[in-house]
Amino acid sequence: MRSDQVSTPPRDLDRGREDTVPPLTRIIRDALDRLRAFDRRRPRVWDTAVTGFWTVAAVLDYTSGGWRHTAHEDVTAPEFLVLLMSLGFSLPLLWRRAHPLAVVLLMTPISLVNVWTGAVVQASLLQLIPVFQIVLRFSFRTVAAAALLFVAPVLSGGFRIPSSWGQEVVSYVWGLVFVVLLGIAVRTRREYTEALVERAHRLERERDQQARLAAAAERTRIAREMHDIIGHNLSVITGLADGGAYAARKNPERAGQALDAIGTTSRQALSELRRLLGVLRDDHPDAERTPQPTLDELTPLIERVRRAGLPVDLELHGEPTARSLTPGRQLTVYRVIQEALTNTLKHATGPTSATVTLTYSRTHLDARITDTGTGAGRAADTEEAPLAAQGIMGMRERAALYDGTLEAGPLPEHPGWRVQLRLPLEDTHQ
Repeated sequence: MRSDQVSTPPRDLDRGREDTVPPLTRIIRDALDRLRAFDRRRPRVWDTAVTGFWTVAAVLDYTSGGWRHTAHEDVTAPEFLVLLMSLGFSLPLLWRRAHPLAVVLLMTPISLVNVWTGAVVQASLLQLIPVFQIVLRFSFRTVAAAALLFVAPVLSGGFRIPSSWGQEVVSYVWGLVFVVLLGIAVRTRREYTEALVERAHRLERERDQQARLAAAAERTRIAREMHDIIGHNLSVITGLADGGAYAARKNPERAGQALDAIGTTSRQALSELRRLLGVLRDDHPDAERTPQPTLDELTPLIERVRRAGLPVDLELHGEPTARSLTPGRQLTVYRVIQEALTNTLKHATGPTSATVTLTYSRTHLDARITDTGTGAGRAADTEEAPLAAQGIMGMRERAALYDGTLEAGPLPEHPGWRVQLRLPLEDTHQ
């Protein structure tokens, strides 16, 4: 499995989502996204525009005399104070997002003067804008403190002018409740959206990580296959070459047969390597894949080893049940036998023969590979010992993949080496 088959590029996913969005919704959303992006780049421009708009509205309320329609009959505020209060409620909005709590604190004494003088300028409702910002960003304790700062001057004015309870106090309190509920709804929606975005990013990261892990596992599998192919075939070629060199001096005909076998083995190895590398290069998801070796190809494997100069006997005990071994398990058994015989070709010295025994039971398949070479212990002081250990490690990994076990070591009764594989059959899992 390649990484380009595991994950879909984010651009393609986004393009698929765009196709399901109505055109009008997409236009509005794009416009809002551009507005938010501009605000993030230049927040002062938006703050200045909002502040300028409400400042102009407050000044127009003063110059047109509109504030007199909401003022009490016994108003004691001079007109210049009304202008100052209008500016005091509007100009601090420039810092409503950077320091909303400070803006509320600054407006509180102005609000107190406003209700005590009876002017009740409409610009005092602008206090709800920084309160809204506090609801969006701060804890509910801070929101309660800001609400108290907003309501306290209005309540004190209600006690001073009892007739203002129905007109001002109730309307201010309802306005505060509406703004707080609106802020909570917007904040909840924003946090929910951020959680969804974070979850989407996390899923994308996990998907990419899974793709990388799958690609790494595929590279490991191919590296193991290439190790088996190269190690086995080179060992066979080496044995044939040594035998051919010896036979060339006494029997030229046997030397020619050895050369023919070397050519055949080399072409088989090259074909298998090309197939593996072709899988890596192939970008088509439905490309044809050549099947991996199975136990049916065990006899040709043993024949190649025999031609390389190692006598091998194959013994079968029991009968395999129908579909008792999956292709993956058959590949595991094949590769373990191939690796064991290859190690014998590489490391065994002296007169050597090997025996491959397959024993089928109702629940397991046991594969035992033994040889009689006097140097088959793979001594640690040889240069190829690390490679042999790596091959045994690879065999153990293959066995563990199917809950099997593998043991390798010298024979206790006589010189030689033993590899024992015990693999459970698939039909034992219930």
